[in-house]
Amino acid sequence: MRDAQITDLPDIREIYNYYVANSTVTFDVDAMTLAAWRSKFYYLGKLGMPFIVAVSPAGQILGYALVSPWKEKRAYRFTVENSIYLGAASTGKGLGRVLLGELITRSKAAGLKEIIAVIADQGADASIKLHRDFGFEEIGRMGKVGYKFDRWLGTVLMQKSLK
Repeated sequence: MRDAQITDLPDIREIYNYYVANSTVTFDVDAMTLAAWRSKFYYLGKLGMPFIVAVSPAGQILGYALVSPWKEKRAYRFTVENSIYLGAASTGKGLGRVLLGELITRSKAAGLKEIIAVIADQGADASIKLHRDFGFEEIGRMGKVGYKFDRWLGTVLMQKSLK
């Protein structure tokens, strides 16, 4: 586990874009470009927000986790939304648990106070369970807020206090 580096972004993009093309766990419908990832990387770095990667002994990026601002208004500055994505070959091995634990630790160290998880209400049971295991509580649901693969999707909102 280490901080993400600019040279990791092609692998991170590949992991994320797999889910864009094949899953409803992200509501993005268009692949994210390397330029967009660079912009996000520098923006999160400027804000001092954790962005970490899990790396194999051979140096392959297995997955990543990050937090980003929940909203842009300044009053929300201590509240973030988390994202965790694993390479397809790295799922089901406990790596998401390791990434989330480290992300929470680093978010506390960064002075953040609240983490929000926005999880698809279909096909993301493992993510909901993982967040519950770390003390996230369901705070609400939104129905039919996303449209992907010719169907309507909702979200489950979960929150954890870092105090």
